[in-house]
Amino acid sequence: MRIQDLIPLPIRKSLGASISELNRGLQKSRLLWQLRGDAVRCNVCGWQGSGFADDQWHPGTICPSCRCQVRHRMLVAVLDGGLAGRPEWTEAALITGRTVLHFAPERHFRDRIRAAAGRYVTADYDRGDCDLKLDMSAMPQVDSSSFDLVIACDVLEHVHDDAAAFREIHRILKPGGTAILTVPQRDSPSRTDEDPAVTDSAERFRRFGQHDHVRMYGDDFIDRIRAAGLGVTQVSVEDFPPDAVKRLVLHPPKISSHPLATNQRRIYFASKKNAG
Repeated sequence: MRIQDLIPLPIRKSLGASISELNRGLQKSRLLWQLRGDAVRCNVCGWQGSGFADDQWHPGTICPSCRCQVRHRMLVAVLDGGLAGRPEWTEAALITGRTVLHFAPERHFRDRIRAAAGRYVTADYDRGDCDLKLDMSAMPQVDSSSFDLVIACDVLEHVHDDAAAFREIHRILKPGGTAILTVPQRDSPSRTDEDPAVTDSAERFRRFGQHDHVRMYGDDFIDRIRAAGLGVTQVSVEDFPPDAVKRLVLHPPKISSHPLATNQRRIYFASKKNAG
């Protein structure tokens, strides 16, 4: 009999989890030490260093402290007032005292939004840590014209009927309300690639970049939003000052050659017209 067999299974599992957590902590500490410096800064958690860590397709884009990605830092830069001439997209204008519905809430700025919002509601179709279980394409639980702001970052690529989801976003927004939307997009395909017949996980991964994605969006994403009656403005890296792009790493330092890589992150601000 092995010595470990004398230890009850629940205790072995607990010890294993603790050891794994300790190893992850040690790995993170080593990485933070290796990347010490002040060339780049994470506007999500405040960390700064010589450079960011690598992700699957883009070297130097992941904060080694909070693990945020380019899209997270880009959105925070907008909320912090990093876009000249766009005071209507700052935290003070969009979030403070407002009613906010946040789909698949990112841990990177969930607490920040909750603290600023007048009413903050989280939602997801699968997760158990949200206030509501919602299918974006059909939300009878949500009253019409009930939210000032809807946030859905990298969610719509999972939704089978995104046209219905856009219509639902329009319905639940108050007149003058805004939706913040992001999706993975290849660099320059003119049309979205989707096929409802593709249900195999491996084929979805090959074609759409992830096993639970149902499409890979193209440049027509903005047209799909407009089809629901929403006005929309696209924000890309070119809209930020060059020094902020470099300091916050709002664009991959090295472009990926992978056909499904999103090298150019965009944020879409969709708005519902005021009544009358």
